[in-house]
Amino acid sequence: MGDAARVSVREVRGSDAERIAMLSAQLGYPATAQAISERLAWLADLDGEVFVAELDDMLMGWIAVERRITLESGIAFEITGLVVDATRRRTGAGRALVDAAEAWSRDRGASALIVRSNIVREESHAFYAGIGFARSKTQHVYRRAIGAASDS
Repeated sequence: MGDAARVSVREVRGSDAERIAMLSAQLGYPATAQAISERLAWLADLDGEVFVAELDDMLMGWIAVERRITLESGIAFEITGLVVDATRRRTGAGRALVDAAEAWSRDRGASALIVRSNIVREESHAFYAGIGFARSKTQHVYRRAIGAASDS
């Protein structure tokens, strides 16, 4: 049986925080397990969901998806984060996670799913194109510090 057939996806649990923190660091966003736990609690209060992928009882990836409402565009469903352990990529976990996010979004009335990818993440661009996403625009993101040194 291939790895893709053995990958299982489930909703996140609080006990996943430490492993999610380790995977987030691989994505370039180091965080403590405590910070991840706090963020999971915040996300639980929003209209969003986090799914994790497991293979051989090891949490090997996660995806976050949110329902967003903007004044100008209305309701959109967006993948706000996705990472699969660097040693476990190309096992079907990424696709399984996206499929779970898509099903969650569709169940809530979504007609499309959006994902943004940093221009330097060429591997992710190929991944998304390979599973049916089409580039719809390129944009710049600006950031301005306005207070606390850390957003937890």
